[in-house]
Amino acid sequence: MSNKPLLVAEGIDKRFGITHAVKKVSLTIDAGEIRGLIGENGSGKSTFSQMLCGIYTIGGGSFTLDGEALHPHNQVEANNAGVAIIVQEMGTLSGLTVAENIFLGHEEPFMHFGIKNTGAMNREAQRLLDEYGFGHIKASDMIDRYNFEDRKLVEIVKGTYMKPKILVIDETTTALSQHGRKELYKIMDAIRADGRTVIFISHDLGEVIEHTDSISVLRDGEFVGTYRTADVTEDELKRLMVGREIGSAYYRADYGEKVSDEVVLTVDNVSVPGEISNISFQLHKGEILGFGGLSECGMHEVGKAIFAASWDRTGTVTLADGTAIDSIPTAIRNSIAYASKDRDNESVILNESIRNNIVLPSIEDLASHRLLNNRKLTAFADKNAKDMQTKMASVHQFVSELSGGNKQKVVLARWLGKGSDILVLDSPTRGIDIGVKQAIYALMDDLRKQGKSIIMISEEIPELLGMADRIIVMKDGAISGEFLRDPGLSEEDLIAKMV
Repeated sequence: MSNKPLLVAEGIDKRFGITHAVKKVSLTIDAGEIRGLIGENGSGKSTFSQMLCGIYTIGGGSFTLDGEALHPHNQVEANNAGVAIIVQEMGTLSGLTVAENIFLGHEEPFMHFGIKNTGAMNREAQRLLDEYGFGHIKASDMIDRYNFEDRKLVEIVKGTYMKPKILVIDETTTALSQHGRKELYKIMDAIRADGRTVIFISHDLGEVIEHTDSISVLRDGEFVGTYRTADVTEDELKRLMVGREIGSAYYRADYGEKVSDEVVLTVDNVSVPGEISNISFQLHKGEILGFGGLSECGMHEVGKAIFAASWDRTGTVTLADGTAIDSIPTAIRNSIAYASKDRDNESVILNESIRNNIVLPSIEDLASHRLLNNRKLTAFADKNAKDMQTKMASVHQFVSELSGGNKQKVVLARWLGKGSDILVLDSPTRGIDIGVKQAIYALMDDLRKQGKSIIMISEEIPELLGMADRIIVMKDGAISGEFLRDPGLSEEDLIAKMV
């Protein structure tokens, strides 16, 4: 670390209607450091960084970058000033090629008399992809051909190839496999070694401590303080984030409880070409059934297949009464819920209100003689949002204005309001702070005690060990192992079946 101030933020302020998201935050970040930025969902950390990067306009205060005033009105202006961001959710645009996404807003070097030299753009993009070790991604391909993780790798290239003075990494690691995370850490270290700076936002406090030089904490939109990483522990950071002591008992404490023999869902020889092959299992009443594996093992496709969201699925998914789940409307009508890992693109409608998101699967239930009553819809949404303790101005607020954790609360409020009996939760705590995680785990435990059945798909082994009655491990699109809940079951036991 050079101890030379690179970024000075003075009195940074932002409101969204009546919500005061960032409250006169002032802090300084040095050149040549990796600065952690942490806080609970809704603490203001993403809003702060997105003002720095031109995604939001600055509501008040000022940024000074390397001695020059910085007031970007969009991401291109921020990029040109030397600031880039890799966002938590999808940051690439469908309908464009990989190369077009990498150079979006910076096509000038490939233009000649107003005509784009596509070949030159593709060659340069491929050179960068190969240089980063992402050569399996082809520059000329449409971005839509690639999965969530590969699209994140493209965003890493897009955000770093211009060598920004400051790179903001906003919860990016939650979308990456262990290999992808290691590649990102190497890039972060290289930026620091080059005398440039990384602002690293993550809810994984162990990861923050391992990969940062200092850590700034926000709470309820206010700046709490900056601390040398070597001087703080995870428990101290948790207390600083939430303003109180957080216990370590996130997970279930019970072992040896017998799961009901009653089968509520049977999956028989389900396959999706290129994704999963001949998957068979049963789900019992009141059971939390965990699915684990490496990023490309096929477990995420299992969730979609159960919900009939895989159009080329073969095999059968049936309820106890013999009902075949062969379409999404059939799944919803028969009390099956699905929360996708890709929250912003598959679980919520960002540019719609909280109300409209929550009532969506319950429209038929709420209608009276095929007529909808606005007051009734609002009351229904308000009750379920408040039951999930969603931080919001009102249910008329757009979901796009919420933090990641509060978006996830909207997703869960939707299905709990519907009264779903079978919940397929893919990465339910991805990108969520420690306090909300604790609340979601407690909710899952309560739901199973009510007799609800949960399929929990997770890349986090401690989450699987802590919450599941039974764990199915997948590898290369097939089931490679199965374990019952046991205090002696270890991470190594699961990993042995994953690799």
